[in-house]
Amino acid sequence: MKKRMQKPVGKNEFLPVNRDDMRRRGWDELDFLFVTGDAYVDHPSFAHALISRLLESAGYRVGIIAQPDWRDAESIAVMGKPRLAVLVSAGNLDSMLSNYTAAKKPRRSDRYSPGGVGNRRPDRATIVYCNLARSLWKDTPLIIGGIEASLRRFAHYDYWSDNIRRPILADTRADLLVWGMGESPILEIAKRLESGEDVRNITDVRGTCYMTRDLSALSFVVELPSFEESASDKRTFAEAFALAEGEQDPGRGRPVAQKVGTRWMVQNPPSLPMKPEELDAVYELPFTRNWHPSYEAEGGVPALEEVKFSITAHRGCFGGCAFCALASHQGRIIQPRSRASIVRETRLLTELEDFKGYIHDVGGPTANFHSKACSLQEKGTSCKNRRCLWPTPCPKLKTGHASYLEVLKGVRSLPAVKKVFVRSGIRYDYLLADGGCDAFIAELVTHHVSGQLKVAPEHISKNVTDRMRKSGRETFLKFRDKFEEANKKAGKKQFLVPYLMSSHPGSTLKDAIELAEFLRDIHYQPEQVQDFIPTPGTLSACMYWTGLDPLTMEPVYVPKTPREKAMQRALLQYRNPQNRRLVEQALRLEGRTDLIGNGPQCLIRPACGKDKREGKKGTKRSRGHAKGRKSGGS
Repeated sequence: MKKRMQKPVGKNEFLPVNRDDMRRRGWDELDFLFVTGDAYVDHPSFAHALISRLLESAGYRVGIIAQPDWRDAESIAVMGKPRLAVLVSAGNLDSMLSNYTAAKKPRRSDRYSPGGVGNRRPDRATIVYCNLARSLWKDTPLIIGGIEASLRRFAHYDYWSDNIRRPILADTRADLLVWGMGESPILEIAKRLESGEDVRNITDVRGTCYMTRDLSALSFVVELPSFEESASDKRTFAEAFALAEGEQDPGRGRPVAQKVGTRWMVQNPPSLPMKPEELDAVYELPFTRNWHPSYEAEGGVPALEEVKFSITAHRGCFGGCAFCALASHQGRIIQPRSRASIVRETRLLTELEDFKGYIHDVGGPTANFHSKACSLQEKGTSCKNRRCLWPTPCPKLKTGHASYLEVLKGVRSLPAVKKVFVRSGIRYDYLLADGGCDAFIAELVTHHVSGQLKVAPEHISKNVTDRMRKSGRETFLKFRDKFEEANKKAGKKQFLVPYLMSSHPGSTLKDAIELAEFLRDIHYQPEQVQDFIPTPGTLSACMYWTGLDPLTMEPVYVPKTPREKAMQRALLQYRNPQNRRLVEQALRLEGRTDLIGNGPQCLIRPACGKDKREGKKGTKRSRGHAKGRKSGGS
């Protein structure tokens, strides 16, 4: 069957969300229905918009149901049964991460919902939406994707239920799972469905997973320990993780299978990296770059504000952080866009009504990873047992920043652009490995910092940074010195803003105290810190559950009790009076009462209320000390 011709519509019109929109386009039915847990924002940073626009560009009729009422199946039926398939995604975040804090308390806000109001998506949204679709259309192909589906494709640890859950395909009853970045797989699937092929026979598309009762059709497959075996033994779970981790490269990855009951979940090798011209075409699709007008009364969708005037310059990350979901979702191989395409997108942004002259970011998962890491990446593969930057930069790592610098210069050269910021993060260990880093830092400081530059040491204790697969204290201090020197030469007063994480696997109270002392010594008081949350499918989550580093099988200390996690978090903000009690408990537990006192190296002052000689006057003095610390602790 041939795809039907589409009726011409206005420039950059939103995709249909109801029957009236369909009628305006002259459509009687959809080819694909995309159900998403995010509000409909027609911007390339929102996966539902990107995939839907891509299918539209290939001639398919696509409609979007955003944040349906999960208690009512009819909420996804407003545009009728789609001809080819239902596509389901929880949104740009795992729904459990979106709905709950590190303390497992419900979040009251959601930046991906209208007005930033929470409770617009269900827990485990991918499963819930699939159940709605199956209850309506039992025989319509059902395809899941997005970061929730990708990271839960194997048996995985779920922090919120504190147990091992089945591969998500087994719980959704979907036909296919598209994992990683989905453009290439979805176009191939659409083409084959259009040709009349049964979705049950589409089992060979790269970047997809499927369920089967028989592995005999596969000439070779890496068999993981079953779900049941992995769920019953932590060491077996760690072994399964390590086996799967070794097959995530598009150049050498093989099919991977994990048994669930009487069936197998099979993962095909990853999609091949996209070429610059392919990525350019995706980001130059006709997005409206705005939230759907139906959200205006609620104040729009806050998440758009962060990205509306930002530009994705590349995909992929070879940083290898153990806790990072983005890198495992996008892969290690850098996929850059062309400078010309990025400049064209910038010019388009300058024509938007609310553009004020500022490009908020030009980057990706890591801003300065704009070029492929080495000659292997240029061939579409990467090392199996070597990380590019940890424990030290690989000798074969290509460290030049010339291509990224040319992109930044091209963007800021446009007349309507006043300033171009870099806010998606600089990996300073990679930057320092570049022999010409001083010139890049000078350029960064002069043109691309908005008073503060965000960097992510996360921690400084070697016990912790080794488990995170990150560089340590010395590297951060070396970069800080170069940053300050460059600012001095440029006559600017700008600051580093370090992102820090508490309670990561490997972090003891002793390590948390070491970090607190480091913050004291560099005179930095973080306003916000991140308490570690084990994101499904990541190396850190595996360590958290098993107490083992799955790639070495070494034992790993894991802080798990609410009390210890609270103490570790409090130590990072030890100057906050509300944290004093927890900080004192931690210091006494570790025998570090030398850090309680009036000396310059102390973290907290003595509890004056306990000093009998001072009585009520001591209480007043305590308040005075607190006030003094607040004014002098920046």
